[in-house]
Amino acid sequence: VQLVESGGGLVQPGGSLRLSCAASGFSFSTYYMTWVRRAPGKGLEWIGDIDSGGGSTNYADSKKGRFAISRDNAKNMLYLQMNKLKPEDTALYYCAREITGSDGNDYWGQGTQVTVSS
Repeated sequence: VQLVESGGGLVQPGGSLRLSCAASGFSFSTYYMTWVRRAPGKGLEWIGDIDSGGGSTNYADSKKGRFAISRDNAKNMLYLQMNKLKPEDTALYYCAREITGSDGNDYWGQGTQVTVSS
């Protein structure tokens, strides 16, 4: 199993970024997928997840309206669209595979850094 995030970088407050996660080594289309993040000096924060078919998403309350998770099962790709970014969104962002039938995750990528600063 391999998960590789990309798309992070430096963005000004109010800006947008789209993160990508390339999945390989497993049947991507049969797994729910999750985005989480770790801000400097803080613990892991759940952002949201998406079902295997891409038709249903769930988000942390604080992320609703600004973040959107999507996937392309034909390309084995997971995405996180982030809008109206704030300095407090600065973090290392990870995609993770969900354990079937559980809220837990069993594989994570290496993360991509997002820095929101003027």
